[in-house]
Amino acid sequence: MKTIDGHQWATREELVERSGYSRDTLWKLWSARETNGHPDALTVDGALYWELDGWIAWFDKHRAGEEAKAPRPEPTVDRTGDPDEELPPAAQARVLGVDPSRITQYDKKPPPGWPQGRVEQLTTRVRRWRTRQQLWDFADANPGLGSRGGRPSGGNKEQAAARLQQAAEALAANPERAAGDIAAELAREHGQSVDTWKKVVTEARKKAQQ
Repeated sequence: MKTIDGHQWATREELVERSGYSRDTLWKLWSARETNGHPDALTVDGALYWELDGWIAWFDKHRAGEEAKAPRPEPTVDRTGDPDEELPPAAQARVLGVDPSRITQYDKKPPPGWPQGRVEQLTTRVRRWRTRQQLWDFADANPGLGSRGGRPSGGNKEQAAARLQQAAEALAANPERAAGDIAAELAREHGQSVDTWKKVVTEARKKAQQ
């Protein structure tokens, strides 16, 4: 990640982590930029970088459009890929067919068979990596945990409560950190746009001050 003129610029690898999409999929989206509106890149020392906020806004809109055009079957587990590949939370959600907030909920209140995963210590929290095989085993042992469209049961209220809790924990860990920085990190960790997380962080900060 680079900061240029006050804006964060991300590599394709960082976009892979933020989106949960594979490098190959993001490359295909970039190759089709003349038709899909993919943001332009900046070349620094021979590497491509994308302005993070602009890319997130485009990606969220693109994904929403693709989901709107797609049929709405019951969520299915993605059985493709290397069983031993370790995945960050956003990609775990895609494998299981659930919203990223569901992974956070599972970590806080693990359902039967939820794997602990490998723990990575971040600045304000820990990230848990899990292999595809661990996720497949969990799905086999717990059928029906997802819901139509890959959203967690409880709908928007449950998602909003989970995000508010995530923002409150990030603020508690580093109360002097700028809201924009916290929002960017939460967006990379859990999905959704930086603007969405800025609103959540602001709300969490107001509640903490009350």
